[in-house]
Amino acid sequence: MRHNSHMSAQTVLFRARVDENRLAEADGILARLGLTPADAFNAMLAQIILRRSLPFAVALAPEPRPAGTQEQLLDASEQGRVWEEAFGDY
Repeated sequence: MRHNSHMSAQTVLFRARVDENRLAEADGILARLGLTPADAFNAMLAQIILRRSLPFAVALAPEPRPAGTQEQLLDASEQGRVWEEAFGDY
């Protein structure tokens, strides 16, 4: 069966225990971005699927970047394409 991106996917309830203060602070930031914690969690899951790893480094200590280099950022149109490809209708 072909996947139709206009059809709603079946959802499940996911529960997790989080620090109350961390959630309140993150919720305030997300609200200013126009997102809910559920939106942010879905975004993180989509990035995990897209990257086949966590969307951030998990390490004992940050790795120093070579002098004069910086992280490569996508331009707005490329980020929009990647966003649509990753999230579809979530």
